[in-house]
Amino acid sequence: MNEDIEIVLRHGAWEAVVAAYGASLRGVTKDGEPVATGYRGKANKQGGQGDVLIPFPGRIGGATYTWDGETHQLPQTDKDGPNAIHGFVRTMDWTVAEQSESTVRFTLEFTGAQGYPFPLDLEIAYTLSDTGLECAFAITNTGTVAAPVAAGFHPYFTVGSELVNTDLLTLPFDSVLEMKQFIPTGTIFHVAEAGLDYRQPSTIGTTVFNHCFLSPKRDDAGRANVVLTGNGKTVTVWMDESFDFVVLYTGENMPAEHQRCSLAIEPMTCGSDGFNHPEWGLRRLDPGATFTGSWGVG
Repeated sequence: MNEDIEIVLRHGAWEAVVAAYGASLRGVTKDGEPVATGYRGKANKQGGQGDVLIPFPGRIGGATYTWDGETHQLPQTDKDGPNAIHGFVRTMDWTVAEQSESTVRFTLEFTGAQGYPFPLDLEIAYTLSDTGLECAFAITNTGTVAAPVAAGFHPYFTVGSELVNTDLLTLPFDSVLEMKQFIPTGTIFHVAEAGLDYRQPSTIGTTVFNHCFLSPKRDDAGRANVVLTGNGKTVTVWMDESFDFVVLYTGENMPAEHQRCSLAIEPMTCGSDGFNHPEWGLRRLDPGATFTGSWGVG
């Protein structure tokens, strides 16, 4: 299918643009002002903008991993090194299974890929309500053996500031993975030790983010809430209990006109290189089992 189907969802002050290509999120606005940065037409995407990252988010070092005693070689899809990055489904055509004015549900029968011989049934649902956007996922193992699975999402957020440098960030995560050439070393630092302590509202300033955080502090509803404030506005990105990790990225590897203009806040159910560190949230999904979760912005 070559057609790039885009769907506009509306509810009250909220509007979102989504697409069947990759089940991608192509923008969110409130009262006509951007909340999640937008684009139209898949050729205009920048820096993974709005992508769905299944069955793994982030990078897999060397594009290899071992599962149940068997080593698998994935395609080296990372432009910054010999790694695999962000799964397979962001360049696939999904089916519009259900649609209304404020909701759309995409489905995909994923048959597996090079280095990932595990078939999955996938669902992504976007819903607008008075409180904003909710994105829910469901991953079902349709194969005959247990599969390694994870999910991630790659939206960029803005409060309308020219640069995020002037914005306040609240990031209720206690720890961060040490990275070397974008791959975790295996060492975990406390955020204060790493100089990345934004657990209380703090100005982003010149901090360069391309980090994976873990150990969230949750509210009474079980949500971890990342808050961006500035320009008289507040954006809250919430993650349910399926998400124990989040990547923040200020876009330094994007074209100059996009760098630091918005902040990627990427909910992830496992850490970067989680296939090689299953203790970092990787799910072992048995045949017939389903893994679900949701995140949103308001």
